[in-house]
Amino acid sequence: MSKLISILEDFKKAVFRLEEVLKEKKTDITRDSAIKRFEICFDLSWKTIKAYLEEKKGVVCTSPKSCFRETFKQSLIEYDNFWLSLTDARNDSVHVYNENLAEKTYTILPKALEYFKKLLDNIEKEIS
Repeated sequence: MSKLISILEDFKKAVFRLEEVLKEKKTDITRDSAIKRFEICFDLSWKTIKAYLEEKKGVVCTSPKSCFRETFKQSLIEYDNFWLSLTDARNDSVHVYNENLAEKTYTILPKALEYFKKLLDNIEKEIS
């Protein structure tokens, strides 16, 4: 199994898990769980992009933002600053924790989920 296929499967599972928690009634526990699942989805999203670009396009990217930018260039996803802002949201949620930040992060998760699902769909179409 290629690295791309392996990480793509992990990304698909993580997206499902994020979607699962976002369907639950919001409590502090489900909010924090959703944020953690977002962090995992985010990390797997850019690592999936990295593997895709290396295996299918011969392009090397080394950071989330550079991978997203290259993905825009390759037309795998449409250019949208939201992808770049997800990098900041992920970094904030990992390195700083307070209630206001948790609430702010939680509010973007439904949109983030839709972006992750679209990316997943686009990559699956490209490799099938």
